[in-house]
Amino acid sequence: MENKIIVAMKAIILYNRKALIIQRSYGEVSGSGTWEFAGGKLEFGEDLETGLRREIMEEVGLQVKIERLLYASTFQIKDNRQTVILNYLCHSLGNQVVLSEEHEKFIWADKKTMKKYLAKGILHDLEVNNIFSQLDVEES
Repeated sequence: MENKIIVAMKAIILYNRKALIIQRSYGEVSGSGTWEFAGGKLEFGEDLETGLRREIMEEVGLQVKIERLLYASTFQIKDNRQTVILNYLCHSLGNQVVLSEEHEKFIWADKKTMKKYLAKGILHDLEVNNIFSQLDVEES
């Protein structure tokens, strides 16, 4: 089997001092039922911010202002497949979320709620990269 690297972008989307988290649908092959940030895979030939905006629109129906790259992370699901995730700080122009079929629920979350719901791997990356202290999000 050929080795493959996938590049994905995720967005910590802020609105009114809360961050958007979304729950993957239970029918999804990868991460069924887990909570995450909006985003997805970069398509060939696509610029990073264009890809991130497209994924955000597809998954949650929001227009955002991309502020900056927060951190990068990587993980392997299978022996021959590695994912690199570029995590961006974004600000939403509104709070009217329209979920795609890939997701069941959403929460505009404070820090306590994010820590309760987000997947362990995501929380680990947020802690290691000192992200919570960089976010203007309500404590609880």
